[in-house]
Amino acid sequence: MALSREEREKFLAEPHIAAIAITAEDGRAPLTVPIWYQYEPGGDAWILTGLDSRKNQLIQRAGRFSLMVERVEPSIRYVSVEGPVVETAPGTVELLREMSARYLPADKVDGYVDMASKSHGEQVVIRMRPERWVSSDLGSV
Repeated sequence: MALSREEREKFLAEPHIAAIAITAEDGRAPLTVPIWYQYEPGGDAWILTGLDSRKNQLIQRAGRFSLMVERVEPSIRYVSVEGPVVETAPGTVELLREMSARYLPADKVDGYVDMASKSHGEQVVIRMRPERWVSSDLGSV
């Protein structure tokens, strides 16, 4: 059964690991990899990635991407959202800290932010406006 707008936005706002899908070069399947993301109901979804990463290069070429999140307990539920890129800007330590705090225990955030700031290279934040939604709750099968 499809989720209501409120249900799907609330689910997407939970800290799931997403699968990002981006149209790839001719002759290749879409790039689909796991990624951390941030979303608040009614807003734009955003990711952080390396400025020189393949993800960023493909997103800039395609101008859009999809995120898909799922869970299997207590019921099988998923939300997939696709939309256009509405902003690309330099990543900041503050955004890295916000994203890290979404996924890591509080006592691990500072160490991760310090490591990532030193070793991940220049980052960009890419904001996507949710345009098309696909969702379902299959219940307990």
